[in-house]
Amino acid sequence: MRQPLPRIFITAAVTGNLTTPEQTPHLPITPAQIADACLEAAEAGAAIAHIHVRDPATGKPSMDLALYREVVERIRARNPGLILNLTTGLGGRYVPSDDNPAVAGPGTTLMPPEARVEHVATLRPDICTLDLNTMNSFGQVVINTPRNVRRMARIIREAGVKPEIELFDSGDIALMHDLIADGTLDPAPLCCFVMGVKYGFQPSQETVIYARSLLPEGAQFTAIGIGRNVFTAATQSYLAGGHVRVGLEDSVYLARGVLAPSNAVMVARIRGIVEALGAEIATSAQARDMLGLPQRAA
Repeated sequence: MRQPLPRIFITAAVTGNLTTPEQTPHLPITPAQIADACLEAAEAGAAIAHIHVRDPATGKPSMDLALYREVVERIRARNPGLILNLTTGLGGRYVPSDDNPAVAGPGTTLMPPEARVEHVATLRPDICTLDLNTMNSFGQVVINTPRNVRRMARIIREAGVKPEIELFDSGDIALMHDLIADGTLDPAPLCCFVMGVKYGFQPSQETVIYARSLLPEGAQFTAIGIGRNVFTAATQSYLAGGHVRVGLEDSVYLARGVLAPSNAVMVARIRGIVEALGAEIATSAQARDMLGLPQRAA
């Protein structure tokens, strides 16, 4: 078994797009709240902030470039070294209509690949996610065809942004190998195993070890768990030689029946767990070196 890394980085996924304000009153919604959540998580030990934005009026997921810009500018004004990881996951959901499944029904978010990465091309974060999954999800379908992934990956590369490859099942890893073979992705990618979506990878140490065994040489990974698995999966990720991620995107609970009061508290909790197991927590500057990202001066 691969030995745990002596130094790992923590990612804070502060709001996501599926967690709702009805689930927790602590969910950051406005750009100011999202930026503050990222900065507080950084103070608690997170080297990377994974960012979605939401409509401030409704709390629903948004792709509004102005909202992303405000969040990024607020963070960079106060902590320019924090590694920013913007999502590109929205825009891939398809809901067939009841009468004709060939016609999109309410809830469909499919959009051109270029629109899904417009904020990345404009704002040039350090990292952005790149989903490889085409799968059933909550009674709907998420679609990321190889052709569309290649179109998104090209724009991400041209923007000088490092993709974090989101892997929801073993077939996604097979696709990743094809994308590496044709030069779309770098040979040693940054990866994330998403565990706990009902029809994808299920959370267990066996899943982490299996998924890790399929990665190319030199790849770095983080295994994340949805819901009650958030801290268990993060610990398993570290023990398997990976990095860790927590946050209100992944779970609203700090413990059984106890709502997490903030992303920062979740970061502090997992930091304490993995440090007790021997981990050294990387600063943002150290994580930049580990990922081959340029340093940002204060």
